[in-house]
Amino acid sequence: MKLDNQQAKELAELALRIAREGADLAKTGYRSRSTTVSHKGAIDLVTEYDTRGEALIVERLSKEAPEIPIVGEESGGEAGAELTFYVDPIDGTTNFAHGHPFWCVSIGIVDAQGRSVAGAIVAPALHTEWMGWIGGPCLRNGEACQVSGTDEIERSLLATGFPYDRRTSEQNNFAEFFALKKRAQGVRRCGSAALDLCLVADGTYDGYWERKLKPWDVAAAACFVTSAGGRITDFEGRPLDVRHGNVLATNGRIHDDLVRSLASVGTAG
Repeated sequence: MKLDNQQAKELAELALRIAREGADLAKTGYRSRSTTVSHKGAIDLVTEYDTRGEALIVERLSKEAPEIPIVGEESGGEAGAELTFYVDPIDGTTNFAHGHPFWCVSIGIVDAQGRSVAGAIVAPALHTEWMGWIGGPCLRNGEACQVSGTDEIERSLLATGFPYDRRTSEQNNFAEFFALKKRAQGVRRCGSAALDLCLVADGTYDGYWERKLKPWDVAAAACFVTSAGGRITDFEGRPLDVRHGNVLATNGRIHDDLVRSLASVGTAG
């Protein structure tokens, strides 16, 4: 199924409406001492608002767009043959659980080739939301935004993150982080892949890279980057399939240099 511009826009608007509902629910548990927090892994947290929020979002999407399958971070699901909703009820759960404001609700729509085609992200503690779709703009709080004009890594503010298996895996992003920290103006690590991509799209960051991501981490914001004039690929510079983990997003101007920089470290596979 190939979406036209209007269809993609309508899906983005639907995602935004329902992401706002999920955010309203999550806000009731943010910085609450009574919020239940448990572990999915050694350092991977889940809260009751992840599960409750996903249940709400899945219910609403199922009612509004029953023809599109849903895959959620907490409840799973099967991808569709044409389009799929990917739901992250709280991206940045560790931040949420600790009272840090850098977290969001993310709903993205992905096609059969793994391409992000529309989505919405709501970050209530930051009072900011983004919406975008292929063929349209990326909107930050309703205003069109665009990537930065920085053309050198040495003048760039970058962002990254580290995988949950960083204690045991050689592909933990430490070497890449150290190499680019020495070269760039700055590298931030704030704990939400979805928001990092949003901040590339709106020109806050000049570039972002991270490995071992899940589809729901990037399904919404990947299309924001391209809609805002940027570029998003895997680490080798190939077109991004959100199902395959390694993500590199930039303003386009520093992209090839960043691909080379990651490759030169020797652990970019």
